[in-house]
Amino acid sequence: MYYIKSLMKNTIFKLVEYFYYFSLLVLLILYLFPGSLIGYLLYGNLGKQPNLIASPIGTSVNHLIFFSYITILAMTVRLRAKNILTNYRFILFISCALEILHLIVPNRAFELYDLVANFTGVVIILLINSFIKWRKHL
Repeated sequence: MYYIKSLMKNTIFKLVEYFYYFSLLVLLILYLFPGSLIGYLLYGNLGKQPNLIASPIGTSVNHLIFFSYITILAMTVRLRAKNILTNYRFILFISCALEILHLIVPNRAFELYDLVANFTGVVIILLINSFIKWRKHL
């Protein structure tokens, strides 16, 4: 019975790990594609960004959601696979670097709100994680 539980745990972890690396790849493709690939798939328009949640800051909420999600995955994978790609510093770096690269990617534009949303998505998850760890030590 213990062997089966351990095997399932390892299998689930491996699936999360593969999903994390796949998500990183998707992030790179979406960010570095010249134009909105999702806008093209949904609306047939490379210039139109989809808006997951209507907000006063526009599509920057999409950035906050995705970088929160990818940070959660990175922290989960880091429990067993400690490498540069699962380090929160790497996630913070790519959250800034990818948005700055929009200055040179054709048909893309650097947006300060997007940069702040990327960074905020990572930091929120790091703060929640720190709070949870702090509460466990009380």
